[in-house]
Parts: sequence; structure tokens; C-alpha cells
Amino acid sequence: MWGKTVLFGFLIFASVHSGLSQHSYDVDVCVYGGTSAGVIAAYTARKLGKTALLIEPGKHLGGMTSGGLGYTDIGNKSAITGLARDFYRRVGKHYGKFEQWTFEPHVAEEIFRDHIRRADVPVLFETRLKKVVKDGNSIREIILENSNDPRGPNIVVRARMFIDCGYEGDLMAMAGVPYRVGRESKFEYNETLNGVQLLDGHQFPDGIDPYRIPGNPRSGLLWGISSDSFQYNGAGDKSVQAYNYRVCLSAEPENQVPITKPAGYDSSKYELLLRLMKAMPEKRKLSDYFIWSKMPGGKTDINNRGGFSTDMIGMNHRYPDGSYAERSRIIKEHEQYTRGLFYFLGHDLRVPARLREEMQMWGYPKDEYTDNGHWSHQIYIRESRRMVGSYVMTQANCEATRTAHDGIGMAAYTMDSHNCRRIVVNGQVKNEGNVEVGGFGPYPIAYGAIIPKEE
Repeated sequence: MWGKTVLFGFLIFASVHSGLSQHSYDVDVCVYGGTSAGVIAAYTARKLGKTALLIEPGKHLGGMTSGGLGYTDIGNKSAITGLARDFYRRVGKHYGKFEQWTFEPHVAEEIFRDHIRRADVPVLFETRLKKVVKDGNSIREIILENSNDPRGPNIVVRARMFIDCGYEGDLMAMAGVPYRVGRESKFEYNETLNGVQLLDGHQFPDGIDPYRIPGNPRSGLLWGISSDSFQYNGAGDKSVQAYNYRVCLSAEPENQVPITKPAGYDSSKYELLLRLMKAMPEKRKLSDYFIWSKMPGGKTDINNRGGFSTDMIGMNHRYPDGSYAERSRIIKEHEQYTRGLFYFLGHDLRVPARLREEMQMWGYPKDEYTDNGHWSHQIYIRESRRMVGSYVMTQANCEATRTAHDGIGMAAYTMDSHNCRRIVVNGQVKNEGNVEVGGFGPYPIAYGAIIPKEE
């Protein structure tokens, strides 16, 4: 699974025109997915003198980079060069500095929109893939539909080169490229950290009861706990590391929208969090339960921390191969869960008073995501389909016991997978799947890892 994790880390900076009425296009390069990878791919194609078209199923550019992940994960800044480094210098210019690595969501999106304007790249927003037409093993054209009204007229795009920069790998999969979902067995690539992993990171302490009525298995499991069995460390399965939202909140009263009870709110979803709080009475700050990173403008980039946090563990396994409708449902469930979590922390009287008071100091940012209820347009798809390319990056590449000799970029971050399942082990609730192992230097990413096998 490390091959895909590394690949996303590299491509995150390798992804405006609206309302285009044309129903067919013929270009040199067609880029699917308006992520940061997609934006930069289309920009680069135009700067190389090629015609290009960028297709984005949603309404925004930048993916996670403009979707709340403003506290960039960086292992070694010296490995970040080219247009990626240029992005951080453009961020710096916005804030009156030479270079800056933290930023507000709207700042990131405006920089990506500026790339599109400067390169004069046409963008089809709210347009998604419907069908791929091939000649032999090559894509001849793709058929697109409106994301909001699939019954409307289709759009046909022909291109000499197609690049899939979406997080889901839809174009890749529909083109028949082999891929994996889930975790390989540790034996498949001779890895120690693939497959099922019951480790200590972001874990529950011993002794927390998983049942609705403590000590009574017949009462059923609390929300969020799976009845799956443990198997053994290194076993392969179809589990996918947890998704969440990188949440942007504001501490500035004049720039706040109140955190109110969301539709579908159910406080029983957070019963396990109450048991965790009771087991750890010394933890009374928001930073004990979240990675609460401060951003410019009095804002945050909030990420998962500990046994129970923003990761909706185990609720995304059907997402990678899901239909558009099923994915939409999963995304909505993640939003409801996360909005509900912050409301719960600020208003449920069972939450320690200090935590409630701290939570009530924050609100949704009035000047962010103004067309989406001040909530991020992009769920954090840490992993989805993973292409089995001409070269497969593995643990050995990270640890430099194997080196790619067709390197096209450098990776410089810890091997990092979030938990995949929340299960019962020896009568206690435990999270399973977290891996955080680093201590190695930058290493090359193979060109073969981002292209399909020729056949």
C-alpha cells in the first residue's frame, strides 16, 4: 500500500473557465480531476505548447490543498522543488513573505485559479466521467456527463494523452488499468508493515468496554465498532485507511458562523468518546483529542488525534469502487459525523466543562467555503484505488533497500497510514491499521509507478 501513499504525496502538487457549452473537444492532453495535481498537469501541458482540457467533477480547484489541508506534511523541504516549491513561494507572496508553508483554503484555491488563468486552460466544472472508449489498449475518447444532471447532453473528449489526477482513479479504472483496493498481505511484497496492524498509534487505552451496556455483549456494540475479527498482523484485506475532513474553524468572533446542531445529529455516535474521556480524566483540552494546527487569519487545520477523533474509522471501505450515489452518501455521512462531533463537544453536558468552553470559542469561518455552508468541498481521500503500474513502490523503496532508477521526483515523508478498522480485541475496543514509521531520507519515485503497464 505504500506505493499509493507515496504517489499521492508526490502528485499533490502535480493537480477559469465555467459554463462551456461545447459538446466535443479534441486536445493534446486531457486531465481528469481538478486536484492540485490536475491543475499543475494542465498548466504544464499548456506551458509546453500543448492544447489541454481540465475536467473537474466538483466546483473547486485544488482538492485537499484548498480543502483544508493548509498545514503541509513535510519530511524534508529540500526535496520539494519545481512548481511545487513555486506554489509555496506564491503563498509566501500573498502573506508578504518569500515563502510560506501554511495557508488558508481560499488563498490556495486562488493560486490554482491563477495558474489556470495564466496558462489559459479551459476547465469543465461539475462534469464527470461516464464512459471510456478504447482502441486496443489506448484510450480514444471519453464520454462525460453533468455531475448534477446525468440526463443532460453528454460531452465527448478526444486526446492524444489522458492523465488521471482524481483521488478515486475513476479514469484509470474505467480504462481497464489493473488496481488494488485495500491492503496486500505482508507476504506479497515482502513487507513487514503492510496488511493488518494492531499497533499503539492513535489507540484506545486498555479497559474500554465496547458494548452498549458495559459488560453485556448481547446489548450490541457501540456505534463505530465493527464485528470483524482481528485475524493476524500482516493479513491482507479490503480495508481502506480512514477518511476525514481537515477542518477549518475560526477563532475570530467577527469571522464566525456558529456551530449548530447538524441535520441527522445523533449523540449516541459519540458515546465511545465519553468513555475515552472518563478513562483519561487528565486530558481536558481540545489538543488532547485533535491535532489542532493554527493557520493564518486566526483559523485552523484540524486533523485526527488519538483513539476517537475526526477519522470516521471503517466507514469508507465501499467508497473506492462505489457508484457516484454511494460515494455521495458516504461523503455526507462523514460531514454529518464531523459537524456533529464539534457540536457534541460544545454542547453535550456530559463533556467536561473545560472542553465545552474551549469548543465554544470556535466557529465556522465566514469567509471560507461560502458556497458550501462554510464547510470544506473536499473530503480527505487518503487512499482509494491504487494502480498496479509498471513499477510498484513498496516499503523497501522507503527504507532504501531498493531504489527506483527511473526517478522523476523525490518523496520525503514517513510511511503513514491511518487506522482502518475499530474492532473488539480481548473484550476491549481497539483501533487497527495505524502505521507511522520514518527515520529515512528522501528517496526517488519511479516513473513506472505512475504509468500503467504497457500491455
